[in-house]
Amino acid sequence: MRIAVLGGTGPAGGALALRLADIGHQVRIGSRSAERAEEVCAELKGRWPDRSLDLTGAANEDAAAWAELVVVATPWDAAASTASSVAPALAGKVVISMANALTRLGSELVALVPPRGSIAAAVQAAVPAAMVAGAFHHVPAHELGQLDDPVDCDVIICADQAAAAEATAELVDAIPGLRSLRAGSLAAAAATEAFTAVLLQVNRRYKTRTTIRLHGLDKDASEGP
Repeated sequence: MRIAVLGGTGPAGGALALRLADIGHQVRIGSRSAERAEEVCAELKGRWPDRSLDLTGAANEDAAAWAELVVVATPWDAAASTASSVAPALAGKVVISMANALTRLGSELVALVPPRGSIAAAVQAAVPAAMVAGAFHHVPAHELGQLDDPVDCDVIICADQAAAAEATAELVDAIPGLRSLRAGSLAAAAATEAFTAVLLQVNRRYKTRTTIRLHGLDKDASEGP
């Protein structure tokens, strides 16, 4: 599949782009600067010289137009505006929002409540002709970028359209160690995104990198999209 990761020059987006390329997808990292995107791609591929990675850089609009599926991996306060800037190229496509609205308050990271409740909902409002899913909020970037090791983590997916949830789940389940779990509509994305602040505080206190793994469920028993 052709996948664009807009804002893939950051740690989380770059790690996801790297992992998606490693499992066989054609991936373009998008940035406001095509030159910066190419630099990051060269840097990522340089870390794994023995891997065959179809990973290239492009300007956001070119990457979005080329892709079949688009991930918005920019900082949270740029997610909706970035999606809006390439809206014609996103029409009819699945768009995955992975940003969390967080800020530092004293020594703690706390969740912010965006005007629409979540960044994923804001991205959907910015590109109403696209099918937006919220996902990858709790996957640690460092582990995601370590291609030799699986990532032990559940990925919560929120989406209003079944097609968006299904395409995102298929992408998640193809990454070694990840398991997709559907949490319902984009209304659930507010709680999903905000919980990232809890994980980061736990990580900071215990000097580790925690992930989410839900026990006691049978995916085959799932009801609805």
